[in-house]
Amino acid sequence: MKTTLVFGGSGQLGQCLKKVTNERGIEFLKFPAEEEANVLNIEALENLFETYKPEYVINCAAYTAVDKAESDVETSRKVNKDGAANLAQLCKQFSAVLVHVSTDFVFEGNTPFLLTESDVAAPINVYGLTKLEGEQDIVQSLDKHYILRTSWLYSEYGNNFVKTMLKLGAEREELNIIADQIGTPTYAVDLAACILDIIEADNQQYGIYHYSNEGVTSWYDFAVGIFDIAGATVKVNPIRTSQYPTPATRPVFSVMDKSKVKSTFGISIPYWRHSLQKCINRLQQ
Repeated sequence: MKTTLVFGGSGQLGQCLKKVTNERGIEFLKFPAEEEANVLNIEALENLFETYKPEYVINCAAYTAVDKAESDVETSRKVNKDGAANLAQLCKQFSAVLVHVSTDFVFEGNTPFLLTESDVAAPINVYGLTKLEGEQDIVQSLDKHYILRTSWLYSEYGNNFVKTMLKLGAEREELNIIADQIGTPTYAVDLAACILDIIEADNQQYGIYHYSNEGVTSWYDFAVGIFDIAGATVKVNPIRTSQYPTPATRPVFSVMDKSKVKSTFGISIPYWRHSLQKCINRLQQ
């Protein structure tokens, strides 16, 4: 039994963690209510750590509104940097291990090579910058950490690209989707399972790891795959990033190398389209 506190439990990944723990019959994860688990409220955090004396802490709490972050730098930094730093300090104080979820957006993403954990991080938007600052605070203050960078998260829960496409596809006959940003969709249920596997392994090989589903695709191909699997008749037009300007610049290529997490923890990672099939099947039930 490894008593584990989860922060950000009401978000997409937090709900997927609840789903996987229920399926596995795991009872050592604790999901405190949001009002008790504000990562910016040190007093509330200290109370939780005193109450539960956790061996592990999972931080799913994040400011993830990528475009909004460009004009709301202060809030993004508070949640993504200061919140992570607060948890790292308390984990050190209580001898707990921190599992922190980060992003492929810490990279510039301007070269067509698989990104490894040792590649230089150079974010090109506020969201990526504040997530990197959170990573750096953790690394500097806490030895016992696993930082998991992931990409293009979706699931049955919350707001995400898959659910947005299915909604728009039911309303429109034609959609324009960006075809020149390349990455890997990640089913948040698979990421949740990976996090639990890491905790259960308890092998103390701390550090930064990359996790996404296997494969490479564009947002355009992702959308086509969604409608294909869902059986929806929608015309999808590929467009360039320049045809759909957004406040935040995105990496052009952010496909991550997952060999480290696979070899260290013996994890088998599903192909993105197979996981997408599972998600859409569940959404259509």
